Order: sequence, then structure tokens, then C-alpha cells
Amino acid sequence: MNARVRLFAVARQIAGRDRIEIDLSEGATVADLRRALAERVPELAGILGQVTFAVGTTYADDTTPLSPNADVACIPPVSGG
Repeated sequence: MNARVRLFAVARQIAGRDRIEIDLSEGATVADLRRALAERVPELAGILGQVTFAVGTTYADDTTPLSPNADVACIPPVSGG
């Protein structure tokens, strides 16, 4: 199963790209995706605990299942003033 992950803000800066494709097992969840991203791009591991994921147009928690060819957004926390 393939997930297409769009990276935003600091996640994009750290990874040096705006999207990444991750191959996952059937029945994978957002938690599985989080682990796979940390393995594929170790530089992201430090922020992955704080990012929010959206699957399609809906925010998702770690238990959310991913469908084949899922479109996922990786959204880091925003700060500013």
C-alpha cells in the first residue's frame, strides 16, 4: 500500500522536499505512517511526535486507518506572533 505524504512548514524544510511516498502494509494506520516516516527520513523523527496528520480533508489521530493510495498531509505546529 502506498501513502503520498505532503510535508508543510518545518517538516518540508527538514526533509528538503514537499512530498514523500511511503510504502506501508495493508491495514496501516497513521501511527504506522509516523514510524515509517521516522525511518525513511530520520531528521524528521524529532518533530513527528508533535505533528498533526490529515487524511484526505479530515484530521486524523494515530488510530486512523489509511486506505491504499492515501493522500496525507503532515502539518507541524505553528508558532508566531
